[in-house]
Amino acid sequence: MTLISLGDSAGTNILVDCNIRAAADDPEDSTRDVAADLRRCLKTDKKGRPYVDVFLSTHPDEDHLRGLKKHFYLGTPADYGDDEKPAGEKRIVIKEVWSSPIVFRRASKDHKLCDDALAFNIEAKRRVEFARDQKFTGIGDGDRILVLGEDEDGKTDDLTSILVKVDETFDKVNGAQNSLFKARLLAPLPAADEDEADAMGKNHSSVILNMELADGAARETVRNFLTGGDAEVLIWEKLWEKYQNELDVLAYDILLSPHHCSWHSLSYDSRSEKGDDAKVCEAAKSALSQIRAGGQIIASSCAIKDDDCDPPSLAAKQEYELIVKRGKGAFLCVGELPTEADPAPLEFVIGDGSLSRVVQKAALPRRSVVTSGIVNAANSNAARNEAVQKGGNTRYA
Repeated sequence: MTLISLGDSAGTNILVDCNIRAAADDPEDSTRDVAADLRRCLKTDKKGRPYVDVFLSTHPDEDHLRGLKKHFYLGTPADYGDDEKPAGEKRIVIKEVWSSPIVFRRASKDHKLCDDALAFNIEAKRRVEFARDQKFTGIGDGDRILVLGEDEDGKTDDLTSILVKVDETFDKVNGAQNSLFKARLLAPLPAADEDEADAMGKNHSSVILNMELADGAARETVRNFLTGGDAEVLIWEKLWEKYQNELDVLAYDILLSPHHCSWHSLSYDSRSEKGDDAKVCEAAKSALSQIRAGGQIIASSCAIKDDDCDPPSLAAKQEYELIVKRGKGAFLCVGELPTEADPAPLEFVIGDGSLSRVVQKAALPRRSVVTSGIVNAANSNAARNEAVQKGGNTRYA
């Protein structure tokens, strides 16, 4: 999960994905309570309801939507029923959803949706139909949606006012223009033919956004955050083919390494089959190499080890370390900071002409003024407590 808190007076925030493990509710379990970390960063509305201005789902895998139904309110705002509950038990209101329809369309029998993903899909469809019924005007908090990318067969042709097409930029957050934010939609990409469409499952259909984040209205410091869900090598290769003559489109100061630092975002070859003979796809690596001076590449994974697990992949980490070396930056793994035994949220702050980072040991304090930053919370204990198996040997959180 990544929380972006803008430095405006409202403390506007954008949450990218959700991975809240039930094990954290057990006082005997060591899994970090990232829900508590998140709630300490959120404000409440006039009714005392905690909220995020935007929830972005990059793709509907379980580890990117886990805990959604339990911790977030899905449904008509008028039916919210938690007002009498203690503050810590109130579900979080999502004022605006950002979602791609094509990523759900490309789910297959081999990639069935988990319960949280099904619930998110229902909520996204509800909001789209509400917007249609309202003729796209007068839509309030809790009903807004921004559709990222066109659907197939013209299914989104009538959604002009709430649709962002690939390669377009937008600067509205929760229905209002925000001078501290601008994003360019890079994916999900349309399939060239039916065979390619079959190859583009949920991972390849992940939303990829390059977000421009400013420290204030004067925009004295601006940095880019590139996030791409679990997008794998095919997509990054195609992005390089498309933008190799427009490098600013792919430039970043922070990259969330796709698919939890997976080798398969950099190569078509299997290391389990070819070992060290597995070759990097140079086009895909080039797309992921547009780091600015002092940039950071972040692995949202548990500790990266020299073993056969993927993700996270030690070989991928080594490729990213070569990239950051050229940019005189750093490669960081959230499952290793401040220590592998006791990981904590990793925070970046944009301001005073720089991008700085702070590793929090304790749960994040609640701030009266929310500064520009990115909080990426993950848990290295995931492998022990609630391992996720996806088509192979994996240890990622």
